[in-house]
Amino acid sequence: MTDSPARVAIVTGAGRGIGAAVARRLAADGFAVGLLDLDESAVKAGAEAIVAEGGRAVGVSLDVSDADQVEAAVTRVAEELGAPTVLVNNAGITRDNLLFKMTENDWDSVLGVHLKGSFLMTRAVQKYQTEAKWGRIVNLSSTSALGNRGQVNYSAAKAGMQGFTKTLAIELGKFGVTANAIAPGFIATDMTAATAERLGMDFEDFKKAAASQIPVQRVGTPADIAHLTSFLVSEGAGFVSGQVIYVAGGPKD
Repeated sequence: MTDSPARVAIVTGAGRGIGAAVARRLAADGFAVGLLDLDESAVKAGAEAIVAEGGRAVGVSLDVSDADQVEAAVTRVAEELGAPTVLVNNAGITRDNLLFKMTENDWDSVLGVHLKGSFLMTRAVQKYQTEAKWGRIVNLSSTSALGNRGQVNYSAAKAGMQGFTKTLAIELGKFGVTANAIAPGFIATDMTAATAERLGMDFEDFKKAAASQIPVQRVGTPADIAHLTSFLVSEGAGFVSGQVIYVAGGPKD
């Protein structure tokens, strides 16, 4: 259990995959959780499952790149669960293509969800954190921040998340707020399954091929990211801020 079980966390992109796993883990740690996602049915089901297990949660549908929707969603979480002092910016999409095939919409959509969405969410939540003189921000980056063929938009967004995180740590540290980024490697989710499909590969074969290149000889799971998030939002992580932690089964440059 967390040292402050009454605290409230918001997780974006909580409808499935990493976000859903993080929401469940934080609920198990004792946080009340606001699950936010474009998929309303998914976050409502996720919140209901947490409540059924004795936790407190609410599922809210929104487009994180829309400022009005972000403000309304954060206000709703605050009214129904209490002031949110933990924020996990996980919402993300892919629109993969080689540079010469990539459209402006492919670029704008990915940067809008990842970067603008994280900016809007953090701006909305930081007022609760600074008032409380305590807060935790965890941003999801990726090993793709180091460069990945066919993902110039996604790679730029995930690299941007790292600079965003470090600046938040500098600006908000004096208010008792930490900010860190997690950069996953290959995590088995619907998103990586879609990548396999785009490449014309069976997902199991795709995972086996990826695992063969990873030192620990397996691909990651959403639970791997949830475990680290649990630590980063804990009291014990209060002196860890401005860091980018690669969770990839081995070292990354």
